[in-house]
Amino acid sequence: MSNKQKAIKKIKSLCYVTLGGTIVYQFIYMKKDFKGYYENVLQPVSQKISPEWAHKIGVTAIKYGVFPPENYDDPSVLRTKLFNYSLNNPIGIAAGFDKHGDAVIGLRNLGFSMVEVGSVTPEPQPGNPKPRVFRLPEDKAVINRYGFNSVGHDKVYKRIHNIDKALLDKGLLGINLGKNKTTEHAKEDYVLGIKKFSDVADYFVINISSPNTPGLRSLQKKEELQDLLTAVNSAREAIYTFNGRKQPLFLKLAPDLTVEEMKDVVSVITKKPSNVDGLIISNTTIDRSSLVNQEFSHEDGGLSGKPLANKSTEMIKTMYKLTKGKIPIIGVGGIFSGQDAYEKILAGASAVQIYTALIYFGPPVVTKIKTELAELLERDGYKSVNEAVGKGVKLGYFF
Repeated sequence: MSNKQKAIKKIKSLCYVTLGGTIVYQFIYMKKDFKGYYENVLQPVSQKISPEWAHKIGVTAIKYGVFPPENYDDPSVLRTKLFNYSLNNPIGIAAGFDKHGDAVIGLRNLGFSMVEVGSVTPEPQPGNPKPRVFRLPEDKAVINRYGFNSVGHDKVYKRIHNIDKALLDKGLLGINLGKNKTTEHAKEDYVLGIKKFSDVADYFVINISSPNTPGLRSLQKKEELQDLLTAVNSAREAIYTFNGRKQPLFLKLAPDLTVEEMKDVVSVITKKPSNVDGLIISNTTIDRSSLVNQEFSHEDGGLSGKPLANKSTEMIKTMYKLTKGKIPIIGVGGIFSGQDAYEKILAGASAVQIYTALIYFGPPVVTKIKTELAELLERDGYKSVNEAVGKGVKLGYFF
């Protein structure tokens, strides 16, 4: 071996040792102080990657357990009841993060009590053309127009069906249902979803409020909504007769509805055969009026994050009043702290979901929100989340 070859070999060896040492150091640092590691290393790096790629990498990392499981015991004050389910905490991951059911157990291990998969469409579809996701850091917001990109019912079902439900450890698995872009009669797609996932879902969500599928939001209109929910409930009754299972049915609404439109929704969902068991408030907004960052304000799509916080909270209050507090609500939109979650609970939400906060602050934000929320509940003398639900709303006749 020549001197030149020996020198190259030494350099290669040094590179391998350096690379190996760096990886080992990063791994030890992450395991020892995950919160600090995420804030100082992973978070800055993730913000340099395109939003959609960062999303894919994040889901994959959670799926394969790259991030350590949450090291936090939920205090008793965070306990909440949702229908017949008893949850250790009221924090869930909203639909749109794990669209295809890839990381259900990984998300549960991060501390979420509810993992909502989807939206799932009957047939696979690619969604809208890229780019279709935009970060607005100054606003702690995201604009997306994914357009129900989905691998379809069959693939999602196969992934979820193979999950050992014991690993969810009292956590809930929700299936958020959407329609294919080319489907002419929307109710057919939602009925197919109810039938497909009836043996694996803990609850269902009818998503007719995404702004990214043409004509979808029109299904929130009174007549169309009644027709859709009547068909869905008919399918649920048939399944119940067959196998005795009837999971709670949630309706996910847009935050851009007027009060009159909300009243129409309530008139439909509180009466058979078009009634629902719960509401998810809210989906993303098309309103751009509160944005600081105008760079992407012209982009079509739904806006999530901080600018949605007050809008969704006010809608929760309104719907809590209109339903007289009789229909459970899951609050979504702009939750980054325990205070944000607490405000939605006081407004009438029995549980909450996050998404954009996970994009900006990663897995540590779950424990942060729970810790802060527990402190606020204890400060105000509540023994559980349920005791605080709607305490910031005065029920009565709604004008």
